[in-house]
Amino acid sequence: MFWVLFLVLACGFAGVSCGRLCLAAARAADAERLADSPHPRHELSLYETAFLAGGPARVADVTLVSMARSSRLLLAHTGWATVVDPVGDDDMERSVIGAIGPEGQAPIAPLRAATATGDAVRALAERLVAAGLAVPDSARTTMAGAVRQVRAAAVAVVALGAVAVLMPGQPVEQELPVALWFALPLLLTLGCLALARVEIHPYTRWAAPAGQRLLAALPPGTGSLLAVAVRGVRAVDDPTLRAAFAGGRSGTGR
Repeated sequence: MFWVLFLVLACGFAGVSCGRLCLAAARAADAERLADSPHPRHELSLYETAFLAGGPARVADVTLVSMARSSRLLLAHTGWATVVDPVGDDDMERSVIGAIGPEGQAPIAPLRAATATGDAVRALAERLVAAGLAVPDSARTTMAGAVRQVRAAAVAVVALGAVAVLMPGQPVEQELPVALWFALPLLLTLGCLALARVEIHPYTRWAAPAGQRLLAALPPGTGSLLAVAVRGVRAVDDPTLRAAFAGGRSGTGR
């Protein structure tokens, strides 16, 4: 009956993780209801659209594409960015130029990451959260962490169940009942993950309900900067720019 100890541990892992997920979901729902209160009509800028649709990385992508199309930045198919005009038109462009550095060249992948975590994007996020259009970072990261914990608990339940079933000296006729006991906490964790995927997926969405409605009201576009803001770099119609971003993600050299 030593396997009962493993069952208690499995049930504890499942119960704690699922409880944390339920609590995080309830807090996220409360935050969304507060953010969904009436507010003055807001017309989204290009950077705001990019943030609500894809987060900080999308803002960096839109800025790079915009600078490349206006010939202020050269994005090579090898995955490198070269400054052409060192004077940025706004805070985002100045953030990109500052992230490239005095040498005037930088690989696109770390450049995107540096721009996404820069002060300009952070200030943009704070404004959108204050306007009730974006989900606070704390609520988003708490939800994602809770989902990861439930996934880890499901793996732990399977591992503990396997150890309990395969323990030496256990009667053969006990193997099936032991496995069925461990199926209970496993079903609990898998059920919570399924509900989370249906009810609150994606777990890391950036736009609050008010922001989602503004995104849904945007006109469709193909190849425009607005399309890039909404759909990402896959909406870029220039094959050279697409190759540049593909080279930046794969980490190719000069």
